[in-house]
Formats: sequence, C-alpha cells, structure tokens
Amino acid sequence: MILLSARDLLRQFDTDPVFAGLNFDVRPGDRIGLVGPNGTGKSTLMKILAGVDEPDVGQVEKHSTCDVAMLEQEAKFDDEQTLIAEAKVGLRHLYELQDEALRLADQIAHEHSDDANIDAKESERLHKRYDFVQHELDRLDAHHIDHRVDEVLDGLGFQRADYDRPLRTFSGGQQNRVLLARVLLRSPNVMLLDEPTNHLDISATEWLEDYLSRCDQAMIVVSHDRYFLDKVTNRIFEMFRGKLTDYPGNFSQYWKLREERNELARKTNAAQMEEKTKLEEFIRKHIAGNKTTQAQDRVKKLERLEASIVDLPQEIPRPRIQFGSASRTGDIVIDANNLSKGFVPGQPLFRDVTLRVNRGDRIGLLGPNGSGKTTLLRTLLGELKPDSGQVRFGTNVKLAYYDQQLNSLPTDLDAVNAVRPSDNPDFAPAKARDLLAQFGVRGDMVFQLVSTMSGGEKSRVALAKLSAMNANVFILDEPTNHLDLWARASLEEALTKFDGTLLFVSHDRYFLDQVASNVIVLDPAVGDPGWKFFEGNYSAFVAFRKAIAAEMSGRKLIAESRQPLSPFSESSNTPSVSSRRKRQYPYRQAADIESDIASAEAELRTLEADLCNPDVLRDGRRVKEVMTAAEQLKSDLARLYEHWEEAVELN
Repeated sequence: MILLSARDLLRQFDTDPVFAGLNFDVRPGDRIGLVGPNGTGKSTLMKILAGVDEPDVGQVEKHSTCDVAMLEQEAKFDDEQTLIAEAKVGLRHLYELQDEALRLADQIAHEHSDDANIDAKESERLHKRYDFVQHELDRLDAHHIDHRVDEVLDGLGFQRADYDRPLRTFSGGQQNRVLLARVLLRSPNVMLLDEPTNHLDISATEWLEDYLSRCDQAMIVVSHDRYFLDKVTNRIFEMFRGKLTDYPGNFSQYWKLREERNELARKTNAAQMEEKTKLEEFIRKHIAGNKTTQAQDRVKKLERLEASIVDLPQEIPRPRIQFGSASRTGDIVIDANNLSKGFVPGQPLFRDVTLRVNRGDRIGLLGPNGSGKTTLLRTLLGELKPDSGQVRFGTNVKLAYYDQQLNSLPTDLDAVNAVRPSDNPDFAPAKARDLLAQFGVRGDMVFQLVSTMSGGEKSRVALAKLSAMNANVFILDEPTNHLDLWARASLEEALTKFDGTLLFVSHDRYFLDQVASNVIVLDPAVGDPGWKFFEGNYSAFVAFRKAIAAEMSGRKLIAESRQPLSPFSESSNTPSVSSRRKRQYPYRQAADIESDIASAEAELRTLEADLCNPDVLRDGRRVKEVMTAAEQLKSDLARLYEHWEEAVELN
C-alpha cells in the first residue's frame, strides 16, 4: 500500500527552482533519511509533504486513511498550558477515535431494534468502520496510553515534577522537546521529522533512536547525525542540485553505495572516452584511404558510443577546512584544580573538577543538558569566575574560542572583515577572502553582513575566523551545530590533522568518535563528585558504560538467585515481544544468506569487468544493460546485508 506519493514536484523561489521533477512513494515500514547539503530544499519538501506549503508544479497524494504529521520548528503555546496537557494534544486523534468507537458500538448494538432503520448496506458500512477504528486504536496502543505518555516524556528528559508546570517556565530547547513529544504521541501513519535531535542531549537522542526504530509507522527524517541515521533509517533520499536520488539501506550503506556508483561511473566514462579516442583516430586515418568501409563502420560505432556515454558523477562539494600549523606550547596547557561553579547557592553545576590538559590532547566534553559543560568551558577560559578552585595556563598558550551562540562574530561587519583578526592589521582582505573560500563561503557572500546570514553560513565564518587567529589551543562549544554532513566531515578531518590542543563540547557522537582521544563526562550518574575522565573516544566510553552495567546486572542476578523463589513466581529467559526487534525479512538461516551474498558479489564483479571490455563499451545498449544490472545487484546486496544482520541477531 502506498501511504504518500509525490508526483513531478517543482518548487521555486523567484525564478530559481529549488527542486524539480521529484517522484517517489512512501510505504508502510519506510524509514527514510532525507540528506543533502544545506540549502537544497529538504525543509521545503517536508513542508509540502505535510501540506503546509504548496508545490508550484506537481502534487502530493496520500491514502484516504493516512494521517501525516510534521514536527513543528517553532513553539507556539498558551503560556499557562501545562506540560502534560500540551503533550496530550498529540493524543487528540486517539481520543476522537475512542469516542467514535463508542458511538459505532452503540449503533451496532441497536441495529436490529424496531426503530433502528438500518439497511444491510448501512450495517456493512458500520461494521467495516468499527473494525477500522478498533484496528487504529490497537495500532496506537490506546489501552496503555498513560504508560506511553510517561515513556515519551521521560525519554525526552522530563521529570514527573515537570508535568504540571506551565510551559512558559520551560526553556526554548525544552519547549521544542514538547513539540517532539506531541508528534510522537500522535503516532501518525507518516511522521515528518525535521532535525528531531536538535535540543536533545546524547541520552535523549539514544532513547529517540530506540523508540523510532521500534515504531511501525513510516517516517521521513532530516538529520545531520550519522549515528542516528544509521540506527533509524532503512532508505535514504539524497537531495542535490534540484534532484532526488533514492538509495536502499541506512546512512553508512548509502555513503558506501554512493561512492561505489560514482566510482563505477568514473571508470565507465574513462573507458568509454578511451574507446572514443581510438575510434576517432581510426576514422581520421582511414576515412579517405583503402579502409573506407571499416572507417564508416567505426563512424556508426562512434555514434552509438557517444549516445551512451555515461556522465561523470556530480560530486557534492565539501569545504576545504584547514587549520594551519600550531606554534608549540609547554607540555602542560591547562591546569585546573578543584573547580566548582554554580548559579544557585548550594547547587553547583559541577564541583571539584581537577583537570590537566597536555599539549596535543583532544578532549571531548559530554553530559546531559544542564550539566554545566558550557559553564566549565567559560570558567576555564576565565569568562566566569569559579566559586572555588583555580585555573593556570602553560607557557606560550594562545587560545581561540568557538561559542555555540556565535557571539564572537561581529554582526555589523561583512564576512571578510569579521574574519580578519583585530590584533593583526596586516591580515589583508584578499587573504580573508581566500580563507573564507576554503570554508565554503564564496562569491558575493563574502561581502554579506554577518547579521543577514543563515546559521550554517555564520558557523563557517566563525570557523574561518578561528583559523585566522593562528591559535594553538582550540576550545569549541558545539562546533557542528548548523553544519551539514559534508561540512562536518571536512571539519573532522581538519581537526584530526590540527597539531595543537583541543577541548570541545559536542552532542554529535560520530564527531566525538572521530576527533576525541579522551572524554570527560559531566553527569551525576558516573558517581561522586559528578564527573569522570575516560581514556579513549566516545565508543570506548560507551563500551565501558555497558561493561559496568553488565557487571551490576550480573551482581543483581546473583543476589536474586540466592533468594528463595515464591511458589507463585514465574521465570522466563525469553524477551518480551515488545522488547525484541521486529523482523523486516522472512526467516532464513544466516549461512543461506551468506551464500546468496557470495553469488551476488561474484556476479557484480563479472559485470564490472564487462564495463572494462572494449567490445562491451562499443555497444551503447549493452553498456546501459550492464550498468542497470550492476545497480540492481548493489541494491539487492544492500538488502541481503540487512537480512543477514537481522538473521544473526534474531535467529
């Protein structure tokens, strides 16, 4: 069944099309990640699918029983509305269905009474509608609605004490989480989630991943969080230069398949161009000689070849972010002893933080929202005075700070002058323009006032300003905010090559894994005094956390095993149906799937060899057939890999 379909969608602003000719279907079980560089129209497409915006050409069709809902980006609440009341706004559809079920049940119960006046056709309609409503109530888990409300609000970081608080007392980030709770509780047939992890800390993001991966309904998700896309999605839509390309699998599979497709296209194009050169050379030499017939035959082959030449792939441009060589500091860069800081007497955000940052360290700082990560950075910088403790810097330390609010950018200047260091008048405008170009800020944009720029553009200018400062110690607060996937990849590469010292806050777990060599966790859950230093990146910390949890669970099981069983107790090692991952594919043995994978990979190698065969390359029709077959095999392989992973996990 097709829940939602787009047909020939075109949207333009002024005379410039944002996208054109978009066609796709959304079916039950589709969990689609919508990716692409900033400015390619992802949010515009989501609004059109939700009915908030209209396409200039084309139409969106949805199934008659399909409910589509989008995560709103701006909170508009009654100030006195409570958290629990606003969250339950998402259940309005469910409450309406419950009322309808009662009315239908009453009508059906009285359909045979003397005054009912219900004919056979109307009776059939009533029963069908009642069955549909009951099916929807089952799908929405209507009998456990209070539990669902608690699960969602708890997962998004709210406490029971927050339920009756007026929404005006919550921060902007918390209000955005209320919007997310509302759409999750609504459980539409198709969820449209534009940047759902914004304003979530890592714990809430991991909860949301798990929740969405257990959902039965279809969804389209815009996100720049690679781990999130890997966990949640089973299909990727890439938007670039006005077109949409559909890829099977999650983000990692898309990233790999995209490069494989591009590499195949490059090789095919190169082989075709080489064959074209040979044909042209033969024709040039023999068209007027004693091999005229052969030359004329080559002309026909050349025409067929030219009609089938595979275009070179359009690469998504990445900014060429670079940070110059850092001057040498002393061995000890930052030495902090027994730091404590809070804003409410008797309630420190952190306490007794003792930290030594050595030259070359790359330390990631993580913890729940409100745990004091930004406050700790600002205290280390000297912007905030600690309640206790002290901070000392090593020799030859030159700091550069990237704040997540981008307050260090002068908004009344254009990008060129915003980047130029105030303490270096010799930093020429031309040099600033070249630097901005490396960070993806080009053309007339360099003369644009910072105040008029988008969040992503401001972020790139701020990073360019960081590079211009020639600092040897970077302190970064959420540097990936507003950056698309390609800019994040470039920033990761630049920071791993940076030979200075790095201390940063990030909620991007992939970024933490790529950049951090150690992590500091600010979280009461790690034990007294509420912070802990871990050697290794984010994944190493997660592995440690899981090991501790497993050890604690083992101790608990041992303790419980020593207790006498109640004669009325029941035990089972079988996971509950609700806690187990649901199958997407038919049951098969993993070994059988491995055999299919090996066969498909061998067939793919044969097809790729064909594309290097001159006899094949001379036949345009054959080239297209081979490329189509290769693309289909890659899609089949992606599904086989998913099926194999599922079989290994669930069999």
